[in-house]
Amino acid sequence: MVNKTIFRKAQHLYARLTDDLELIEFEHSDLVRISELSLWKIDESIRNLKALVIPHEFESAADEIHFFKEIKPLFISQFIFHSQIIQILTYQPAAGEEAQRSYFTKEIDKLTIYYQDYAEFYSYHRREATYLDQKYFVRKRYDLKMNLPSGLYDYDENFTTSHDHQISEIKANQKLEEFLRLQIEKIRNKDKVNSLNSPLVWSESKVALVEVVYGLYKLNCFNGGNIELSEVIKFVEKSLDINLGNYHKTIFEIRNRKTGATKFLQMVNDNLNQHFRNTEGE
Repeated sequence: MVNKTIFRKAQHLYARLTDDLELIEFEHSDLVRISELSLWKIDESIRNLKALVIPHEFESAADEIHFFKEIKPLFISQFIFHSQIIQILTYQPAAGEEAQRSYFTKEIDKLTIYYQDYAEFYSYHRREATYLDQKYFVRKRYDLKMNLPSGLYDYDENFTTSHDHQISEIKANQKLEEFLRLQIEKIRNKDKVNSLNSPLVWSESKVALVEVVYGLYKLNCFNGGNIELSEVIKFVEKSLDINLGNYHKTIFEIRNRKTGATKFLQMVNDNLNQHFRNTEGE
């Protein structure tokens, strides 16, 4: 019963973290800044998770395995992923599509090397095997004859098993590979994506853009109202080369703002009226 409470609290903690990360992505467009802000939230969540687990004694090896094999890696993999994003984008070539494509391709090659270095455990993970779980995912049970992480002795043994970090790395690398392939695809399709040949870049938050688009949509400004919101969103995303993510959730959050739902539109209205007053008579 106690274990179920711990697992439920951990799930709530991760759900809250997921919401926080989605909100950061909606409110910012710079990828490095998104990852920097995300790391703060992830670090806070991991500390809370650790405080939850350290004083807790699992009722069975099966429960401990479940935590270190399935739950903890959800958090740690996010931290690894965003750390890698910052590292990669910081050293990304500033210009030249071919140079950028080559750079991202080499980063994917590094992931392939990682999988080769840990081929045995990667195969174990991919096959969803369990016969070594008691050695891999129970604290202080590691086998010195196994291929252990080089930094094992730097970890907190009360919050670490011999292989839970490798599960986190695999999850992070899978997500990173998707990110890298998306960047390569964006470079390849740059002419198609920018088919309007527009130099425009949306420099406000994604939430602000959703607020504007949704306001225009509700006024039937697109096709006289004879169009789905999803189609409008797709057009805006393609035109501005931006990903608005879960815009339905963004609209829900806008609607439930405590300080007024149409914050950005009100700012636009106030700014434009002030401009007209300042230029009256010119």
